[in-house]
Amino acid sequence: MPERSEETAAGGEPPGLWRIFVVFTKISLTSFGGGLSGWMMREFVQNRCWMSEEEFLTGLALAQAFPGVNVVNLSVWVGYRMRGGAGALVGVLGMVVPALFVAVALLAGFEQLSGYRGVHVALAGIAAAAIGLSLQMGARAAWRAADSVPSTLVMAATFVAIFAFRLPLLEVVLVAAPVSVAIAAFRLRRGA
Repeated sequence: MPERSEETAAGGEPPGLWRIFVVFTKISLTSFGGGLSGWMMREFVQNRCWMSEEEFLTGLALAQAFPGVNVVNLSVWVGYRMRGGAGALVGVLGMVVPALFVAVALLAGFEQLSGYRGVHVALAGIAAAAIGLSLQMGARAAWRAADSVPSTLVMAATFVAIFAFRLPLLEVVLVAAPVSVAIAAFRLRRGA
């Protein structure tokens, strides 16, 4: 059963700044590899119900569209949605600062541990779990985005262009983004 926080009541007060910082810190210290946004979705949407899945996926799309590190951008957006500018600041601090200290400490000790096979096996397992989380979140986002034939075609064409044809990401996005925006604008005008 997902953890339910006292702040999750419908129409209730958003979580306080300290609570936001603590949750972002928990995520940054317990998430490894590339699955951070998956952990964030699980924590903020599924476990705490601090935002809807649609809100989170909108933030994820924006975070990926802006320059910089996606998970930091997403931390800004999630924190801002909950408590404005102060929430954005504590979200980023909670996501970056504690993990920075742990990373520096681990890197200092990694040279001594890197000779052990068990360390490499553990890191491979952590990477596999992170990839699984990313795939789960990607599948959920794709399912929501595939709400029409044109949207599904753009999504499929983007995937094929990057994965099968190995076209440069920037060029694919520069083509796919305006097409997606045009499709969304057309659907809004039609009222679909």
